[in-house]
This record gives sequence, C-alpha cells and structure tokens, in this order.
Amino acid sequence: MRCLIVDDSRHFLDAARGLLVREGVTVVGTATSAAEAGELVEDLRPDVVLVDIDLGEESGFDLIAHLRSASSPPPMILISTHAEQDYADLIAASPAIGFVPKTNLSAAAIQRLLDRV
Repeated sequence: MRCLIVDDSRHFLDAARGLLVREGVTVVGTATSAAEAGELVEDLRPDVVLVDIDLGEESGFDLIAHLRSASSPPPMILISTHAEQDYADLIAASPAIGFVPKTNLSAAAIQRLLDRV
C-alpha cells in the first residue's frame, strides 16, 4: 500500500510515517498544506491519502473535495485528534471513504476502509 499523509504538524507526520512504515505501509510522501498535497497526489499517485480534518488555516474537507475533482483520485481517509462524532455529518457528506482517529491509526485500520471500497 502506497500512502500519502497530509497534516499541518511535522511532529505527527514523522510519528505517523514511522508507525505505518513499521507496519509495512510505503509512505510515498507527506504534505503540510493543501497545495503541497495536490502536487504530491499528481506526482506520486498514492494508493490512499490520509488527510487531517484540521490543516491549520485550511480545511481537510475542502482539500478532499478538491482532490476528488481530479482525474482518477485515490481513496481518501480523514484523520483527526477529535472524535468522529464531532464531525459525523461532515464526514458522511464528504468524498472520503471513512475516518480514523489519530490514536487508532494503523495499517489495519486503513486496510479495513480500503476493503470496503
């Protein structure tokens, strides 16, 4: 599985990359902004994109809507430190294939969502 992680926290990006790599995921890149994420999705063609709901001054929901409009967009999964119920309606209305709390992030959690697509 080739994964791109989008989060405005460098600390989280490093921790998530380390965790997922240890679990057998190939992290092809990380991005800290919507613009960077858009470029990397086009250049790297990941199998899945993990997108933080809160990207500082940007919105993860806006980013996945934008990425969804591209030709052949990869599956996208929203991640957050907030509980899923805090954003349940927005998650359901988004083009994301699902949500994983950052505390539960794992290769298995990602694969479970991908298997449902």
